[in-house]
Amino acid sequence: MTTAEQDTNRRIITIIGEAPLAGRITVQGSKNIALHLYAAALLADTPLVLHHAPDILDTGVCADILTHTGTHTVVYDGDFTVIPAPTLRPVVHHDLGARVRTTAVLAAAVLARTGEVDFPVPGGDAFCPRLIDRHLAAMEAAGARVTVEEDGRTIHAVCPAGGPRPFRVDVATPYGPSLGATVTALLMAARAPGASLITSPSIEPEVTETIRFLAERGVRIAFGDDGLHVQGTDRIAGGAFTVAGDRIEAATMIMAAAATGGTLELDGITLTELPETQRHVLARAGILLTAYQSGIRAVLGPDGLQPVNARTGPHPGLPTDTAPQLAALLTLAEGTSTLFEAVYPRRDTHVEPLRAFGADVTADGRHTRIRGVTRLRSADVAAADIRAVTALLIAALAAKGTSTIGGMYHLARGYGRLLPNLAALGADITTDAEALP
Repeated sequence: MTTAEQDTNRRIITIIGEAPLAGRITVQGSKNIALHLYAAALLADTPLVLHHAPDILDTGVCADILTHTGTHTVVYDGDFTVIPAPTLRPVVHHDLGARVRTTAVLAAAVLARTGEVDFPVPGGDAFCPRLIDRHLAAMEAAGARVTVEEDGRTIHAVCPAGGPRPFRVDVATPYGPSLGATVTALLMAARAPGASLITSPSIEPEVTETIRFLAERGVRIAFGDDGLHVQGTDRIAGGAFTVAGDRIEAATMIMAAAATGGTLELDGITLTELPETQRHVLARAGILLTAYQSGIRAVLGPDGLQPVNARTGPHPGLPTDTAPQLAALLTLAEGTSTLFEAVYPRRDTHVEPLRAFGADVTADGRHTRIRGVTRLRSADVAAADIRAVTALLIAALAAKGTSTIGGMYHLARGYGRLLPNLAALGADITTDAEALP
């Protein structure tokens, strides 16, 4: 973490709760989709611009990583512009790569272009062990020799033939298909001269949007009964591509509005872009969602918040990145709710801080139980990952009194305008650095 980022993380958010949120905002470009597209951009042979890039710390980190490879990269006014280098430096910068989760995906793009890469173990949120073994398996399947230094922090991959070869790889894990490893395999296969097959692929929007990006640039990709078929090419065009709206931010804002009894209109995303199970879970919780011409309208139903039993899962299941926020919302629903984490071994860093608000929340491995209370009290808390911070924000917005939340660095990694948007909707929210507009 840089000195500036350390200063950001020391900043405190102050919220005076119980102010109903109401109004209309625009959803940012998807953080998770954009980070995978930044890696895919390294494959382009001609200039490329990604529109609607989210204004978050991770965008800047990825731009710096690309720049370090020799790629001319500019981020300005929502555009992420890439001008390919004649020769890429085959390194993912170690300090920068250790600060984002998509490091192995970035490394795969460099490996696909240069035939070798040196990269660090990924960073990002550390709410549980998050292995990269399927990423490395994809690299090895494509012909790379992969070695890990004794410290376990640095990885080298070299393709003896000078580039990836056509391959077959399985990206399944005990918890379902690996999203990141599917994209890693896609990027390798896009540059392998011939037909490759990715079995048990993820179908998360991060994957399908990367497929759409590559297909528009001349890579032949098709889903079959046996997996994802990719016909590699030695030339990938540039051009323009627009990052889809952030479904995680949209769900977060919907739950924040519901927690305060407010109403919300979201531009920049459609109702069908919210995963089907996400929509069903929010409906069972008492939130009415409707589509309008430019987005989604959300309002709490007449019966108020209702308890639900739900489990996270691969798309179109309930996104794991919305489970902490959902737990915070369900603390306000009378009755008992249960959440089962089916994507990761556990996800409960938000549980203890929520208890500081008076919430009756317990976690046992992958199970979280929430007994609703009539009212939350204010608290002074902090969190160490992106989605846990937003869960605490939801609790603070609903709580009586003044709360403070630390962990601004993590919030800034994933959300560009979340705090100003909340303020625009009527939240009484400031930081210790300056008042929000």
